[in-house]
Amino acid sequence: MEEINTSVGFDQRLAKQDVRGSRAHCAMLVAQGIISKADGEAIQEGLTRIEKDIAAGAFVFKRSLEDVHMNVESRLADLIGAPAGRLHTARSRNDQVATDFRMWVRAAIETLGDEIRKLQSVLIDKAELEAATIMPGFTHLQAAQPVTFGHHLLAYVEMFGRDRGRLADARKRLNECPLGAGAIAGTSFPIDRTLSAEKLDFDRPMANSMDAVSDRDFALEFLAAAAILATHMSRFAEEMVIWASAQFGFIKFSDAFSTGSSMMPQKRNPDAAELVRAKAGRVFGNLFSLLTVMKGLPLTYSKDMQEDKEAVFGAFDTLELCLAAMTGMVVDMKPDAARMKASASAGFTTATDLADWVTQKLNIPFRDAHHITGRIVKFAEGKGCDLAELTLADMQMAEPRITQDIFSVLTVEASAASRTSFGGTSPANVRAQVEAARKRFLGHAL
Repeated sequence: MEEINTSVGFDQRLAKQDVRGSRAHCAMLVAQGIISKADGEAIQEGLTRIEKDIAAGAFVFKRSLEDVHMNVESRLADLIGAPAGRLHTARSRNDQVATDFRMWVRAAIETLGDEIRKLQSVLIDKAELEAATIMPGFTHLQAAQPVTFGHHLLAYVEMFGRDRGRLADARKRLNECPLGAGAIAGTSFPIDRTLSAEKLDFDRPMANSMDAVSDRDFALEFLAAAAILATHMSRFAEEMVIWASAQFGFIKFSDAFSTGSSMMPQKRNPDAAELVRAKAGRVFGNLFSLLTVMKGLPLTYSKDMQEDKEAVFGAFDTLELCLAAMTGMVVDMKPDAARMKASASAGFTTATDLADWVTQKLNIPFRDAHHITGRIVKFAEGKGCDLAELTLADMQMAEPRITQDIFSVLTVEASAASRTSFGGTSPANVRAQVEAARKRFLGHAL
C-alpha cells in the first residue's frame, strides 16, 4: 500500500509552491481572526526555515509521510510544536494540491514562454542573414518553387509564436485559486478566499468548491499546448535531418551538435535533431495519459488524480531540454548557399513564373497558361534541359506570342524576388518580415 500510495517521490517538486500556499493561507487565517497572531508568526517563522532548507536542497523528504504536504506539515511540527497543527484549519489536501499544482504549471508556462522566445530570436537573426539565400520550396517533398531560406525559417517563427500564444491563453484560464474550497464543499470558517487568491497572484478564487478540487483542465490544456509545440519542433527537426543529409547537403552542423559513427568514420549524424524529433512522442503520451485518467472520474477528487503530476512534469522537462537543443542547433547550423541554389534550379521550379508571365503579358486565362506551360515543361524534359535553357523557338512551339522577355523571369533569383505579395518570399519581404517579427515576438526592432 505504501509503494502504490506514496507520491512524495515526484510531488516534492511542488515543495516551493506548497510553502508559499501555506504562507498565504496562514496570513489569511490571522487576518480573519481564525488563528492568533502569535500562532501565525510562529508558523511563518517555521515556514521560513523550511523554505531555506528546500532552497538549499537540505530538506529531507520521507516516504512514510506519503506526500509533499504531509512532509512540510510534519517538519513544521518538529520546528514549532503545537501551533503547526493550526495551519491546516479550513483547508484540505484536495484544495492544497490543486493550488500548488496550478502555481507550478503557471511557472512552467512562463519558463517555456521564455525559452520559445529565445528560439524565435535566433531564428529571426538567422532569417535576416539568409534573407536572399535561394532554396527550393517543397510540396509533397517535391521541388515546387524557389523560396528563400530566411522565409522558410520565419515560418517556424510564426509557428512558435502560436505556441507561446496557446501557453499564454492556458495561463489566463488556470489563474483562479482553489484554496479555501476544502475537501469538496467549502468550510464553515469565516475565511477570505479573495485575500488568499491575491496573496498567491491569482486573479480570483474559483467559483465552485467541487470544481476547484476536481478540475485538471489546466493540466490538460498545458499538455495539449505542449504537444503542439513538440509537433512543431519535431517537424523542424525532421527538416534539419533531411537538409543535413549528403543527398541534400543544405546545412552542416559542427561537432557540437552532431556525432560520429562507431564503425563508419565519415559519418556526422544530426543526433540532436533526431532526438528532438523522437521526444515528441513522450509529450504526446503525457497528454493521452492524463486524458485517460480524467475521462471516467466522477466529481470530485479521486486518488486517480495523483497521476496528473508526472505527466506534466515529464512534458515540461522534455520541452525545456528540446527547446535548448533546438536553439543551439539554429545558431550552429551553416547553410550551403550554392548547394541550395543548385537544388532550387532543378525540377522546373520556375514553371509557375512562366505561367504567370503568359497570363500577365499575353492576357491569357491562367488555366490556359497552365496548359501552355505544361507543354513547355514536357518539351524541356524531352530535351533533358531546364526551362531557362530552352530557345525562344522552343517556347514559341507552345505559344507563338511568347517573346524573349520570358527569360527574364526564369531564373530562381527572379522567381523569388517577384513574390512580393504580403507574406511572400521575396528578399525585400523577408527583411521587412524580420523587423515585424522582432516587434511582434521580441518586443523591439533593431
